[in-house]
Amino acid sequence: MPPPTPPTTFKVASYNIHKGVGTDRKTDPARILRVLTEIDADIVTLQEADRRFGARSSVLPPFMIASHTDYVPVPLDVQHDSMGWHGNAILVKNSVSIESHDIIHIPCLEPRGVVTATVGIGGTQVSVFGMHLDLSGLWRVRQAKVIAELANTARQHNPTVLMGDLNEWRRQAGVFREFGRHFSILDPGPSFHAARAIGRLDRIMHCERLVMGSCGVHRSALAATASDHLPVWAEFSLG
Repeated sequence: MPPPTPPTTFKVASYNIHKGVGTDRKTDPARILRVLTEIDADIVTLQEADRRFGARSSVLPPFMIASHTDYVPVPLDVQHDSMGWHGNAILVKNSVSIESHDIIHIPCLEPRGVVTATVGIGGTQVSVFGMHLDLSGLWRVRQAKVIAELANTARQHNPTVLMGDLNEWRRQAGVFREFGRHFSILDPGPSFHAARAIGRLDRIMHCERLVMGSCGVHRSALAATASDHLPVWAEFSLG
C-alpha cells in the first residue's frame, strides 16, 4: 500500500503595519517586507496597509512586494492605488492560488471594513477573513457579530480562519463571545506596543476543521522597530 498522504499544513500571520511607520518614527516599507520574510507565512492579513488620506495609496509599493518577497496581494479591486479596503489587505505566497475575494461593509463609527478571500493551498480551499475593529467597544461588538455570522456561513464550505487587530484590551468581552460562538480564539500573546508589548490586541481565530499546531508573537529586533504592533502567527493542519 502507498504511504498515507501527509495532512496539509500551512502558516498564517496577521500584522498591523502602522502605515509603515516604525517605533523610531521612520517610514520604511522595505523594513515591513523584511519582517514578513522573517515570518515566512503562507497567508498574511495586514492592517493599516494603506494611507488614510488623499488617494489612500498602498504603504507597500507593488514593485517592492514583487521584487523583495514571494507574496502577491489579493486584488480587492476597490481603489486604484490602494492595496486594501480601509487599510485591510491580504497577501499570499506565490504558491497559493486566489480563488475568490470580496470586501465586507460593517457597521462602524470610524472608517472600517473587512476583507475576505478563498485561497487554494495544498489542494484545499481555505476561507480567510482580515479585519481591524473599531476603538469603540459598542461598535466592536456589532462588527464582530456581522463578521462571525458571515464567517460561519463560509465555514460550512471551507476551513476558515479569521485574523486581525481586534482593538480589544479586555480578556472577556462581547467581541470574544460573538466570535467564540463559532470559532476557537487563539491568544498568541501580547503584541502591542512593540517596544514593550502588554496588549493582546492581535488575534487569530479558526473553525474546527483546522487543527492548530502552534502559535505565537513574532519577536525580532527588526519587528520591534518596524511597527508599533508585533506580528502574530499560527500554524494549522486540516482536521
